[in-house]
Amino acid sequence: MDVQKIPCARESVLFGSVGSLVIGVGHFLATSRIKRSCDLAACGFIFSTLGSWIYCRYNYAKLRIQQRIVQDGIKKKVMYEGSSIDPTANSVK
Repeated sequence: MDVQKIPCARESVLFGSVGSLVIGVGHFLATSRIKRSCDLAACGFIFSTLGSWIYCRYNYAKLRIQQRIVQDGIKKKVMYEGSSIDPTANSVK
């Protein structure tokens, strides 16, 4: 399985890596405790990755729904254009 073909996977792992680095180094600089900093970096990776994955997948799903609505609208416009049942036609009475 190619991870790069999965939507949002690459970005989530990158955000998780940056998040873990920031949390781990930040905690180490503040406390100088190596083991605790590594533990927090691992937790930071998990939560940063999951958070960015959920956010990205939500936006991806929302975009797919919007694309589907637009495609259906275009299909209906093409199908009804110029006919007597065209909802956008100006009917003269």
